[in-house]
Amino acid sequence: MAIRVLSRAVSRTLLEVSAASKGTNWYFWTASRRATTALTSGRAAFLLGIPALSCLGYEAYHWVQRSAVVCALEKGEVLEQADYLYSSAETEKLYQLLLQYKDSENVEVLWRLARASRDLSLMPNMESDRKKQLTFEAFEYAKKALERDEKCYAAHKWYAVCLGEVGDYEGITVKIGNSYIIRDHLERAIELNPKDATSIYILGYWCFAFAELPWYQRKVAELIFSSPPTATYEEALEFFLKAEEADPNFYSKNLLMLGKTYMAMKDQQKALLWLTKAKEYPARTLEDKELFLCRSIKKLWTC
Repeated sequence: MAIRVLSRAVSRTLLEVSAASKGTNWYFWTASRRATTALTSGRAAFLLGIPALSCLGYEAYHWVQRSAVVCALEKGEVLEQADYLYSSAETEKLYQLLLQYKDSENVEVLWRLARASRDLSLMPNMESDRKKQLTFEAFEYAKKALERDEKCYAAHKWYAVCLGEVGDYEGITVKIGNSYIIRDHLERAIELNPKDATSIYILGYWCFAFAELPWYQRKVAELIFSSPPTATYEEALEFFLKAEEADPNFYSKNLLMLGKTYMAMKDQQKALLWLTKAKEYPARTLEDKELFLCRSIKKLWTC
């Protein structure tokens, strides 16, 4: 899982989310079963790339495709495949799958597409122009998802995340102004789903970023805004602990931020405890592997 909410100008905040993986055999067995029955049952197995469909004419193929999309969305098959690919960290494949439904009115598809676009933009060695394109693309999908259903907690969460990413390209004035909006949407996401650990974590990071803002950057913010966003390490700690309570050991970065927050609060004993947990966290995702490479506690502080 992973996430970013503030830019380099305000001690750049990362918002990233990861998920646990599922069994590979289950997925391919499920995919094969659906592919076998699709041509007779009318289900959306074209999503899995069935060679038999190549015999259809161009127009017929696209008619079948459109019909199958509706069927797939109704039965949740697209979402099921998307969630599997996300849990397996197959970011590019996930993006390509969901991109086929960019015109969908389904909020569950749209926020997942926003997340996939944003995650793809953060991949190593991504070209700068492509990264920017994906960042703004992700925001548009998140915005559309929120317009479709403002009671969807995930739409609020990913709108906040993507708005933070877009701010990297729009300057510090817009970035700080957006911070209020980001906070409001994160609070709304938590209100709609109090058990969503990632939303709580992100809000904790929002607080941490402003709590550690250097005094000179605060002065700049005060020149632009009469009442710039403020937060304390105590507030950040509260959210990180709540996230851990909602879903224990769910995210390596939450463990890391607990350690950093305690360190900032001069509680070295607790800081060492949480930084050690972050260091020993199983390396499943790219983020986890990055933390694993920070083998010493001292290096973890800079990760």
